[in-house]
Amino acid sequence: MAVTPDGRRAVSGSFDNTLKIWDLKTGHEECTLAGHSNWVNAVTVTPDGSRVISASKDCTLRVWDLEKGQEMAMIALDSGLWHVAIVSDGTTILVGDTAGNIYCLRYVDPHAL
Repeated sequence: MAVTPDGRRAVSGSFDNTLKIWDLKTGHEECTLAGHSNWVNAVTVTPDGSRVISASKDCTLRVWDLEKGQEMAMIALDSGLWHVAIVSDGTTILVGDTAGNIYCLRYVDPHAL
């Protein structure tokens, strides 16, 4: 689970292959993000709060637009993914997989170019 920098929302990953966005003030679910084909093991939110990054047992890392609830990018790796973190620069993503590998990836938002 991850919390947005403003403290308004939480994002959870689930064994039902989805992410859920929660309003922390009301406790209600705002939306469900679907796209993974296996368990979502880890989520993180970018420092600016605009993107969610999810790591799944389906070997994919996905970047989501938090406001629109849409998938923006997908990266397929060789093993199931267990961990994801984003560095404070907002573009460097660290991912750990089930084979013990750690990947250091750079995300550049195509809409910002």
